[in-house]
Amino acid sequence: MTREEKSIAIEDLTAKLAGVSVVYLTDTSGLDAETTSNLRRACFKAGIKLEVVKNTLLEKAMEASDVDFGDLPSTLKGNTSIMISDVANAPAKIIKEFRKKGQKPILKGAYITEDVYIGDENLDRLASIKSRAEVIGEIIGLLQSPAKRVLSALLNNVEGKSEE
Repeated sequence: MTREEKSIAIEDLTAKLAGVSVVYLTDTSGLDAETTSNLRRACFKAGIKLEVVKNTLLEKAMEASDVDFGDLPSTLKGNTSIMISDVANAPAKIIKEFRKKGQKPILKGAYITEDVYIGDENLDRLASIKSRAEVIGEIIGLLQSPAKRVLSALLNNVEGKSEE
């Protein structure tokens, strides 16, 4: 790779990292072609961008980015794939699903809205993070519950009076 190609690759990676709130770094080395293809397909269906990257280029892109990735660049050793998503727990769920059949992909680290998680031991915690849609659904459910009880009580009260 020439210097100019490296510079372009760093600019592209920096642009991809700009404004993202969810970035996972994984090790996908050793996956066979079929498993890799299935992983890419699952990521595409979930709206996750998956790309194998060169560690030095990604590290320079992280440094050039306005985002503070904390200690995440320290995980850039060996084979690295980057997963970029809008949903915080989506990449973790896909990794967990693929780990049922094998030992990879391995979570190196993740950046989720200013929080940095280092190490594969965080996978369960990341998978259990509720998405924005799930949180909104729970809030709506909680707000609707008292209203439903009031309406039910009023309807029961009205029905009881009309029978008298």
